[in-house]
Amino acid sequence: MSETPVVPRGQFSISLDDNDNVSAITSSINKLSTEDKESTHPAAAVTAVKPGTSTDLTEKDSKPEPEREVEVRLADLQADPNSPLYSAKTFEELGLHANLLKGVYDMGFTKPSKIQERALPLLLANPPRNMIGQSQSGTGKTAAFVLTMLSRVDYDLNQPQALCLAPSRELARQIMDVIQQMGKYTPMKAVFAIKDSVGKGETIDAHIVVGTPGTVSDLLRKRSLSLRSMKLFVLDEADNMLDQQGLGDQSLRVKNSIPKDCQVVLFSATFPEKVRTFANRFAPQANEIRLKATELTVDGIKQFYMDCKSVEHKVEVLAELYSLMTIGQSIIFVKTRHTAERIAARMTKDGHSVVYLHGKLESEQRDKVMDDFRDGKIKVLITTNVIARGIDIMQVNLVINYDIPTDGNDRPDPETYLHRIGRTGRFGRTGASVNFTHDEESYEKMKAIQDTLGCDIIKVPTDDWEDARKILKKALR
Repeated sequence: MSETPVVPRGQFSISLDDNDNVSAITSSINKLSTEDKESTHPAAAVTAVKPGTSTDLTEKDSKPEPEREVEVRLADLQADPNSPLYSAKTFEELGLHANLLKGVYDMGFTKPSKIQERALPLLLANPPRNMIGQSQSGTGKTAAFVLTMLSRVDYDLNQPQALCLAPSRELARQIMDVIQQMGKYTPMKAVFAIKDSVGKGETIDAHIVVGTPGTVSDLLRKRSLSLRSMKLFVLDEADNMLDQQGLGDQSLRVKNSIPKDCQVVLFSATFPEKVRTFANRFAPQANEIRLKATELTVDGIKQFYMDCKSVEHKVEVLAELYSLMTIGQSIIFVKTRHTAERIAARMTKDGHSVVYLHGKLESEQRDKVMDDFRDGKIKVLITTNVIARGIDIMQVNLVINYDIPTDGNDRPDPETYLHRIGRTGRFGRTGASVNFTHDEESYEKMKAIQDTLGCDIIKVPTDDWEDARKILKKALR
């Protein structure tokens, strides 16, 4: 029999599929714990969803997820070991209410994803503790925090009790869709806090609020929203929210308005070091689920690049690529709205079903573009970084980085790159990304991203289209 490992106070590492390690660590912490505490979770529910709708839960026919190494850091090793460290292999093992389980199984799902089975026991434990959670794009983060929101709410109290902030209107709408689907069998009331969604003079009394930092800040200033009964505060795409000066200031203003004992949860696929210190202050004494740097990329996404002769040649290569390939749905990321509109005009002229999206469009236009693309009415979406994060459309099997992602100082941006390509390969599905370079500078930026992430980006020829077609067709199978 192997010895029970000694658990260092404050940090340890477990594999997402290593049940022996989880059991051993739990046993060790049992010895450290001085008392047992029971945790109870209010009922929440999950409802059936139509095909193609985002749920972030594991489908019966999904491919098995690869093993992932994560670091789990508990803020207090004396905490109840039965909930924080327990790895839920089924939804029953989470101790959820029978109505919630019925809703989950009505949807045809059988077990949590890896991030959910590690995060949910920590998120639902009582007394509540803050969390900083990291997992690859498309692995189930949204469902984890939505389930927590639904579980924390007291439905007899008609006051806002759970708040989720997202960096874009599009992502906020998607999160609200998941909340409504999951909460269908509960008396839950949820409201949007995005531009043009709350009438003048209205006072919000919904249990759950989902919005963008600017609008929520305005509602607080106008006293249309009170956070005095808030139990759970979630930042989705937290690194982006905390890193951008405007979003960070607004998010902090909201954070300062919640009760001191409110549970704070930060989720993202990336947490660069420059943000991590701020995140730890924003969510103090938090449990952490952290990916190792080598685990950031999604294995199911094949990554390529095409070396174009010039900026003008990129448009021709793009047109040729779409004339050769039968592509399900795809997203083309560009740097500016002018480029988005110019490419859309060219592709529409070539007979493709194309729309463009950027932050300068009116709210109604943005909503219609996303609804049409999500419903499959549009096959190609050309966009700026406004939907680089979080947007979940299962049918997307190709992402094109028409412009290599850069930060505000025009430096290579590996975090945005990861989020962009993560719009495909959702929940174990296969997908491909193609990067366009056109000179030495753009190539070096792509190379820097490749080196940082330790991934392979394979060249696809632009002078042998039959060979290019074969390479990409194989990747998109």
